[in-house]
Amino acid sequence: MTKLLLVEDDILLGQGVIDFLNQQGYQCDWVQTLAEVEEFWYSSDLVILDRQLPDGDSSTFLPNWLMKKSLPVIFLTARIDIKDRVDGLAAGARDYMIKPFSNHELLARIQTQLRPVGEVNLHYGDIVLNLATHDVFVADTHVELKPKEFQLLLLLVQNLNRVYHRDELLNQVWGYQSFPSTRTVDNHVLQLRQKLPDLDIETIRGVGYRLKG
Repeated sequence: MTKLLLVEDDILLGQGVIDFLNQQGYQCDWVQTLAEVEEFWYSSDLVILDRQLPDGDSSTFLPNWLMKKSLPVIFLTARIDIKDRVDGLAAGARDYMIKPFSNHELLARIQTQLRPVGEVNLHYGDIVLNLATHDVFVADTHVELKPKEFQLLLLLVQNLNRVYHRDELLNQVWGYQSFPSTRTVDNHVLQLRQKLPDLDIETIRGVGYRLKG
């Protein structure tokens, strides 16, 4: 059975997440401080990690934990600044969620992180992404995508319902030190919508986009 570790000091939030994940068939340990993490780290398959805990900022401890055992980590945070998100990912987290969040969205993020490396295809409705060849098919019909269009599509499909700021998409798809105009993101989203009409990409006015799942 897949074993998860939740590190969260909010009692109501933590109990709700644990109850939900247990219902989904996961075995879950729950701790509320940084001091307790290492005891459960080695026996876990994935960690859901609150960033700000009573005994410190978990992002400062994460690189050391990951050196001892590499695990997928999903940050939970109330911080919404882009810099805070980038810092969390730079510390080694593979994903993050901003509070408040949906347990079903958290489940989708967990399932994405635990997907076997050898699994070649990723599905969104009738759309199939081949992760090995970067080909995209709709009902067995090949759809030609440019490399950045594929990378943007992959990021959105792997993170359904997550709102992405335009600057964040530029960071993750075009590279941290390469910042074209935000119109670049808008143009690529337009191309994806035209080539893949079944994609339910929602525009979040003044912020960015999310792919609804």
